[in-house]
Amino acid sequence: MTVGDPHRVVEAVWRIESARVIAGLARMVHDVGLAEELAQDALVIALEQWPTSGVPDNPGGWLMLTAKHRAIDLLRRRSRYEQKLEEVGRDMEIRQESAEAELDDALDDHIGDDLLRLLFTACHPVLSTEGRLALTLRLLGGLTTEEIARAFLVPEPTVGQRIFRAKRTLAEKRVRIEMPAPAELGDRLSSVLEVVYLIFNEGYSATAGDDWMRPSLCEEALRLGRILAALMPGEAEVHGLVALMEIQASRTRARTGPDGKAVLLLDQDRGLWDRLLIRRGLDALGRAEALGTLGPYGLQAAIAACHVRAPSAGDTDWERMAALYRVLAHVAPSPVVELNRAVAVGMAYGPARGLEIVDRLVTERALGGYPQLPAVRGDLLAKLGRHGEAREEFGRAAELTRNERERALFLGRAAGGG
Repeated sequence: MTVGDPHRVVEAVWRIESARVIAGLARMVHDVGLAEELAQDALVIALEQWPTSGVPDNPGGWLMLTAKHRAIDLLRRRSRYEQKLEEVGRDMEIRQESAEAELDDALDDHIGDDLLRLLFTACHPVLSTEGRLALTLRLLGGLTTEEIARAFLVPEPTVGQRIFRAKRTLAEKRVRIEMPAPAELGDRLSSVLEVVYLIFNEGYSATAGDDWMRPSLCEEALRLGRILAALMPGEAEVHGLVALMEIQASRTRARTGPDGKAVLLLDQDRGLWDRLLIRRGLDALGRAEALGTLGPYGLQAAIAACHVRAPSAGDTDWERMAALYRVLAHVAPSPVVELNRAVAVGMAYGPARGLEIVDRLVTERALGGYPQLPAVRGDLLAKLGRHGEAREEFGRAAELTRNERERALFLGRAAGGG
């Protein structure tokens, strides 16, 4: 392979291939932390050798092969090698006796299974939400600790500690790197989907900082979702989540104006919406519907589809959207769902009806620091001509948000009376 900068190639290959390398190693050594260390060793060797020897024709395979050999050497050298053999049983003995067959196997037939096992392990419910997020981005996204810290606006040592604690917890709890049993699959899959969607949401609507969006996180979540859909084609909620993310991501270019200011959904130029992502999202939604009753992610995707199927904001089927939110509130009840339902009801049946729902949510403790509650209430009040009250609500929303672009949006509406 002819390249101008081998170091840049190594970095690019690592970003693409690191997940499957770590996944293959984890299946072999049964330890996520050790698997990542071995993969990093292979990366260091590549950085040392490729600038002089040239980039191999199959760089991903080279990394896998090098890391696997390091794993075998390590197991042979360890003073507790016999104990290790006893722990992993006859399965590891067979792998040691036929190492090359194992290497070829890891490069081919089991790549998908390995990635699934790694994803389910990184998103294991024994880990904190922050730990699952950081470990997933590290192991399956190939992001550095610095990149994860920058994405979530937290100190780099904090992210490092989250990753370290997550690995330690998996080891202490002796979490096996394997697919969950059929009886556990539903709950475990929910944990995986939650992590992927949390990554996407932080990219789509950053909770803090100067940026309205962080597209790199959206792209990473979409990549993970698409991988999951390809590996678990019979799971309706996987397709539902992919549909939701594809449709929401289709609006990215229209969510900010030329001046960088945030643009609300109903004010967006729909000509800027990405038709390819919309088509992919609707196709994924169709696959979810074909597999049975829609779950929470599928229902949210169906709601998002109401927007992209409408040629203009005025053509949106708000009554269908309100009905879908009612179903979603039954399937996955939460104050946030009710708040979103209030918006749809207000558009379908008038702001007074929507305000009735919002007023019932004002005392919800879960929404106490949620800036969208006063923002929605302010919008409905403005539509009812109660501009003084609307200004107060938008001012409150501006005080609650930690995102500077969102704060500017709320302050602008407060200044304009809603």
